[in-house]
Amino acid sequence: MTKIALTGIKPTGIPHIGNYLGAIKPALELSKTCEARYFIADYHALNSTKDPQSIREMTIEIAAAWLACGLDPDKTLFYRQSAIPETFELLTILLAFTPKGLMNRAHAYKALVQANGEAGKDPDDGVNMGLFTYPVLMAADILLFDTDFVPVGNDQFQHVEMAVDIAQSFNFIYSSDAIKLPQALAHETAKTVLGLDGRKMSKSYGNIIPLFAPEKQLRKLVMKIVTNSQSVEEPKDPDNCSVFALYKCFADEAQIESLRQRYLAGGMGWGHAKQELFERMNEALSPFRKRYEELMANRDYIHQILKEGSEKARPLAAAKIRQLRRIIGLDSV
Repeated sequence: MTKIALTGIKPTGIPHIGNYLGAIKPALELSKTCEARYFIADYHALNSTKDPQSIREMTIEIAAAWLACGLDPDKTLFYRQSAIPETFELLTILLAFTPKGLMNRAHAYKALVQANGEAGKDPDDGVNMGLFTYPVLMAADILLFDTDFVPVGNDQFQHVEMAVDIAQSFNFIYSSDAIKLPQALAHETAKTVLGLDGRKMSKSYGNIIPLFAPEKQLRKLVMKIVTNSQSVEEPKDPDNCSVFALYKCFADEAQIESLRQRYLAGGMGWGHAKQELFERMNEALSPFRKRYEELMANRDYIHQILKEGSEKARPLAAAKIRQLRRIIGLDSV
C-alpha cells in the first residue's frame, strides 16, 4: 500500500536556498514515492503575523515557490489549512487528550518563557494560546489525513513526537487504532545548509540567499560568502568550506570531484571557487526563477490550484471526522 506523506508549509515570505535544499527539494522527492499531501499552514502564521495583507501575500508567495520548484498539483494534494474546517474540529477533540504538561515541554514555549525570565518579565509575557497549543494544531494537521511520514527539520521533530503521544492516548482510551501513528523524516541537508557567514542559513541571522534572487543579485551574494585568508597558491580544505558545501548541493559528482581536486592542489583563489558556485547555482535556479515570476503574474491560477486542492482534501478530512465522532460518541442519533 502506498504510504502517505504530509507536510505543512508556513507562509513566511519568499524561501531562501536553505528552505529549498532542506525542505522543498526533499519533500518533492518524497512525493515521487508517496501519496503526498502538502498544505499552506496559514492558521499557524496567525500566531506571529496579525496583518491580513501580509498573510494573503505570503500565502501566494509560498504557494508560487513550491509550484515553481516542481510541485505538480495533479499528483500532489496541495491545499490551504484554513480551507479544511475539519482540522479545527479535530484540534478540539485532541485537546481533550493532551496533558498541559506536554505543552509545557514544547521547545518554542519553553524558549519564550526562558527569554522572559532572563529579561525580568512575567514568564507568560507574549504567550498566546495559539503559540501554547501550536503542537496540538500541528497534530491535527497530521493525524487528520492518516499520515505515515512527515518530512521535517530538526526543530519540528518534537512536534511529530507529540502528535504520536496524543494519538496513542486517544487509541488507548478507546481501545482503537483509529488514529495512525506518524513517523518524522529528517533530511541531513536541513542541518548543513550554510549561509553567507558560515552559520546555518536563516533569516534571523540575515545570512540568506533568496531562492529567486535575480542573476546579478545572486552573484553578488555568492561573492559575499565568508572565507578564510588563504592565498591563491595555498591548498584548501574543501570539507571545511561554506563555498564547497553549497557547491555540492548543486553540482553533479564529476563536477564536485573536479573542484575538490582544485582545492587540494592549490593555485585557485576564493573568487574562482565562488564563481564556480555561482554558475552551478544559477544554472539550477534560473528555471525556478522564471517560473516563479510567471506564477506571480497569474495569481488567479494559484488561487484556483489551492481551491481545487482544498476541495479534494475536504472529503478525506470529513470521512476521518465521521469515524472519530462515532468512536467518541458524538455521531448523530
